[in-house]
Amino acid sequence: MQEAILSLNARGRAKGHLLAFLTVFVWGITFVSTKVLLTVVTPIEILFLRFSLGFLALCVIHHRITPFMGARVEALFALAGATGVTLYFLMENIALTMTSASNVGVIVAIAPLFIALIATFVTREERVGVKFFAGFVMAISGIALISFTGAAAGDAGCLLAVLAALAWAVYSTIGKRIAKLGLSTVATTKRTFAWGLVFMLPFLPVMGFGQGAEGAGLAGLLDPVMLGNLLFLGLVASATC
Repeated sequence: MQEAILSLNARGRAKGHLLAFLTVFVWGITFVSTKVLLTVVTPIEILFLRFSLGFLALCVIHHRITPFMGARVEALFALAGATGVTLYFLMENIALTMTSASNVGVIVAIAPLFIALIATFVTREERVGVKFFAGFVMAISGIALISFTGAAAGDAGCLLAVLAALAWAVYSTIGKRIAKLGLSTVATTKRTFAWGLVFMLPFLPVMGFGQGAEGAGLAGLLDPVMLGNLLFLGLVASATC
C-alpha cells in the first residue's frame, strides 16, 4: 500500500514538473510573439485583446459565476488582477517596444528573487540566508550589464522589465492566498482576469486603444500571422497556461 502511494506521488510530481515545463516553454515564446504583434498594434491593444480572449475561453470552460465571498477576498482578486494582469503585462509589453525580447525575457525571470524577498520581509513565511543575497546581487548585477545598451530607450525598457518582475512577485504572493480559498484554478483565474480587464479600462482612451501602431488601426490583425499570434497569446499562453 505504501509503495502504491509513493508511486502515485512520484507520478503526480512528474506530471506537475512536465506541466510547469510546458508552461514556461510557452511563456518563453510569448515575448517573441508579442514583439511581432507590436509591429501592427500597441501594447495596450495587445493586453486588452489577449486577456479578453483568455477570459472568454475560461467562461466557456467554467460558465458558473463564482459567488461573492466578502470584501477582503474580493480585494485579493482585485489586487491579483491589478498586479499580475494589468501592471505586469502592460509594463512588459511597453518594455518590448524599447528593448529586445531576449532582454525582457531574461530580466523578468528574476521574479522568484522578489518573491523570496517578499516572503521573508513582508509576509514572514520564509527565511533566506547569505547565499540567497549573494545570488540576488549577482542576478541584479547581470541585469545591470544587460541594460547598459548605450540607448536611453533600452535602459528604460530594462527598468520596466524589472518593475514588471516585481509586480509579478506581488501577484504570486497574493496567488498563494487565493489558492487556499478552495476554489478551482479556472474559477480563480477567471475572476483575476476579470479584475485585470477592469483595471485596463482607464488606460484604453489614454493610450489610444483602436489606433494601432503608428495610427494604422486594428486592421493589421486581419493578417493570418498576426491573428495567429494573438490567438496564441489569448487562448494558449493566458487561458491554458
